[in-house]
Amino acid sequence: MDNLADILARKNFDEPQEVGIIKRYVKEHFDVSVGVKVQEKVIVITARSAPLVGRLRMHTVQLQRACQTDKRLVFRIG
Repeated sequence: MDNLADILARKNFDEPQEVGIIKRYVKEHFDVSVGVKVQEKVIVITARSAPLVGRLRMHTVQLQRACQTDKRLVFRIG
């Protein structure tokens, strides 16, 4: 059985490229910060307010192009 140090040594702690791209895009266009979580087939974007989520949904295609991904974007309020 592996100990914790061995497991953590193999873990990749680098932030996925999509996270930085989405955060920069939202900061440039809306001047707010969002949370971004990348999963296998989905990218979850969490914003603080419903109006902001609504505005971000209108930019789904631009965000996907900026990330160069075909993953589905999911927007959440949180």
